[in-house]
Amino acid sequence: MPEIRLEHITKRWKNFYAVDDLNLVIDDNAFVTLLGPSGCGKTTTLRMIAGLETPTSGRITIGDRVVYDSALGINIPANKRKVGFLFQNYALWPNMTVYENIAFGLSNIKESMPKIDFEAKNNARLAEILKNPADVKRVVEECRDKKGKLDEKKAVIKLIDEYTISQYTAKKLFALHVEDGKDVSATAADFAKKAADAVKANGLNEKFEFVKDGKVVEEVRKLTKEEIDLSVRRVSRIVKISMFMDRYPAELSGGQQQRVAIARTLAPEPTVLFMDEPLSNLDAKLRLEMRYELQRLHVETGSTFVYVTHDQMEAMTLATQICLINNGVLQQYDAPLTVYARPNNLFVADFVGNPSINFIEAKGRQEADGSIALTALGGLKGCFKSAEALDLGKWFADRDAAVAAEAERIKEASKEKGYVEKGNKDETFKYHIAKVNDEDDALQEEPVLTNEDFVLGVRPEFIAISPDGAIEGEIYGAMPTGMESTIKVRVGEFLLTGVVFGSTLFKIGEKIRFDIDGEKIMLFDRKGGKCIALGSLSF
Repeated sequence: MPEIRLEHITKRWKNFYAVDDLNLVIDDNAFVTLLGPSGCGKTTTLRMIAGLETPTSGRITIGDRVVYDSALGINIPANKRKVGFLFQNYALWPNMTVYENIAFGLSNIKESMPKIDFEAKNNARLAEILKNPADVKRVVEECRDKKGKLDEKKAVIKLIDEYTISQYTAKKLFALHVEDGKDVSATAADFAKKAADAVKANGLNEKFEFVKDGKVVEEVRKLTKEEIDLSVRRVSRIVKISMFMDRYPAELSGGQQQRVAIARTLAPEPTVLFMDEPLSNLDAKLRLEMRYELQRLHVETGSTFVYVTHDQMEAMTLATQICLINNGVLQQYDAPLTVYARPNNLFVADFVGNPSINFIEAKGRQEADGSIALTALGGLKGCFKSAEALDLGKWFADRDAAVAAEAERIKEASKEKGYVEKGNKDETFKYHIAKVNDEDDALQEEPVLTNEDFVLGVRPEFIAISPDGAIEGEIYGAMPTGMESTIKVRVGEFLLTGVVFGSTLFKIGEKIRFDIDGEKIMLFDRKGGKCIALGSLSF
């Protein structure tokens, strides 16, 4: 499967930038989720890679093939990109059986393919199978009912699955009635001779492809019924719907219909599989089951998956890489646990994680020993120690230099012909501080921020209740779920969310003591929103 490369991809409508200068490399055999809030640009990105949407500018490469380049005027249509699509709507033909739905797209394929002698190929396969007639007999005999009557339809399906052959070859094999004890050695020899004669007469290779002057002969043709059947049977085994081939979509559950849609998408063997929130129409339990199926499918097919979702739980559990987008701008592209534990900025930290992260505003300055003395939570004195060497002065200088460089880039870009100023401006993420009496953030005046203003990010699992804890709090709310409880702890006028593992019961109003434990407490720059460092926090 190919690597996908996006270079400076932009999509805008007038002055609205749906995707803004996106650079991204999706590795071969990756499972990448495009994650973000509604309207962030994730579906637009998917559609541009697939060829369903034309970028305003940039370059897209799939494997070693450029499929879009604004400068060179290249724009290969979607049906020529060898990609598959899976959407919220399964779009199954209600008047067609499962088999016909999967086969429909295959019957419309017409392209250059190797010229194959299918009769010789099938004769060789039958000769090989008949070397062990006892095995064939065993398979067929398993299809008798309690009265000993042989179910022909069941026997043919059993032969298809046992030997990975088409229904046409399976029917020919069944017609020999090996279960009756007939001697089929002469028949097997005849099949082998016919195959060998065809190879010799037509110069076929080991795949029974025609060869001329040392090269495989190709011809523009449609798939044969044999090829279509083999593909349909192959994908039906992968998604486990072989038993439903004669049913109609209305006779299937939502999960089964989704499997049919997946099989139909996989049948043409696309180089990349694109999925746009394909599980959103399923109930919660079925969604969870289908996540496991998609994980297995990714491994078994070896395909590259690009999956759009706004559900961060789906992204975390399915992906090898998460591409988190906001306002058309890439925020972070990393492995799921990296995005969770080491977010680039306040937006990423807030969007990923359930229950949500706790944000704590703090003021402080760096001490001589490198630690940062802080005041937070209504006057509590604390100390943040970075896990790695940190020079705050240099960090702020680098931040200011980067801001100046970006401003200069925009200034120079504005001089170019055709430049359109971005209407949907990029702003520092407005995080929420949970309080007992919540205030409307929109009504608050913007404070004047300095380099002494920080935001601490504390994941709920870092709230550690202990009789000797340094911070006094009160249980404001508790939700036990069996193996764990989610709690709200009041500290002054502030509320912190914690997760406590075990079956401990908490009473509202109960006084507790706790620490903020762990080595991955996040320190953010309040002014710019970027993560400065990870470390420990003590009060």
